[in-house]
Amino acid sequence: MNTTEQTLKQIGRAIRKITEKFPESQEASLLTDIHLCVSQETGELIAFDDDDKEITRCVVEQWIDDKDDDFFKHVANLLRKILKENASLIENMSILKPYAFVLENKDERDEEYELYVVDGDTVIIDPIIMEDLDKDLDNFFEQLMKDI
Repeated sequence: MNTTEQTLKQIGRAIRKITEKFPESQEASLLTDIHLCVSQETGELIAFDDDDKEITRCVVEQWIDDKDDDFFKHVANLLRKILKENASLIENMSILKPYAFVLENKDERDEEYELYVVDGDTVIIDPIIMEDLDKDLDNFFEQLMKDI
């Protein structure tokens, strides 16, 4: 999926609108997640809080009727990139830490991807990095024990 400049601007504007709802100067909210719901049919990107209260929405024209089987994977990568670009705003939102941005399928409201987690001094942008960590540590330990 080749992302257009207009799509990048629309998503960036939606992310900034979310951060504006939780300015740094306000008392911290008790949210744990910002839910980003995406529809492959309508192209809608809607942000909700934990109580399903809508924060903002936009329609990404490029996503309307997108039939790509990897649609959510591409959208997740794009959202991670834009969230990372807006890290200074996101990490200073007036939300008690830890909190996360998660991508959901709008139609089923199923979590597809955890996009960005803020936990105090720890920020996890791409949880896929941690994938197979247990296996890597087990292999390391096994190799270490062979050397003894």
